[in-house]
Amino acid sequence: MAKWTAFPHDPAPYTHDAASLKKHWARLHQGDAEPLPKDAAALAAWAAFHAGDFQKAVEAGLKAGGSGLTAANKAQAIYATYLEKSEKNRLALFQEVAQRAEAQAAAEPGNANAHYLLAYALGRYSQGISVAKALSQGLGAKVKGALERAIELNPKHADAHIGLGTFHAEVIDKVGSLLGRTQGASKEAGLNAFKTALKLNPHSAIARVEYANGLVMLEGDKKMKEATKLYEEAAACEPADAMERLDVEMAQAELED
Repeated sequence: MAKWTAFPHDPAPYTHDAASLKKHWARLHQGDAEPLPKDAAALAAWAAFHAGDFQKAVEAGLKAGGSGLTAANKAQAIYATYLEKSEKNRLALFQEVAQRAEAQAAAEPGNANAHYLLAYALGRYSQGISVAKALSQGLGAKVKGALERAIELNPKHADAHIGLGTFHAEVIDKVGSLLGRTQGASKEAGLNAFKTALKLNPHSAIARVEYANGLVMLEGDKKMKEATKLYEEAAACEPADAMERLDVEMAQAELED
């Protein structure tokens, strides 16, 4: 594995030993509702993820298997989203995550995060190649189906609700309401999904960022004031780990544009 770009901040505030990770687990996993793993190896992979050592999280998680595999997939997906500089590498990283998550979902059909991370990786890959192109390849239905399955398995999966809101918004933005309906996308469903996500995880910066993006895609400039307020709230969120720190930074960057 080539050397990945390091998390660009001091990891100390986000570093946990096993006891501290267990203590803070509920807050750290309010977004993805991942159950606390029983084995130490998987827990160590998650500790690396939360501290922003994404490469270590992937290596440790792939070795650990189980919940460790989920940690590996999430670490690689978040790294590709925020820190990978090469577009070609980014797309390849998302494809890898999608393949592993799809195999994990087949092996553990009741694992909500296997379905969620399949959808996340395919969704980010679709944004990279263009949503219209992804829809023509049938990726839209795959993303939507995986997100709906994650929510069916765990209705409190806030991040899957965010993903579903983004799916509806992106499809309607790119192909319009009429064609969007053929992909199962609707404005109302998208807005409801974002609202649900925020109710489930009120700490979430990324829920606010994606909701703001979705509002502008679905409602246009008339919602710019509301979107800006959401970006401001997101920028002021207190991050609990490295991923949330990167989410908050993205909100801050949106406000500077």
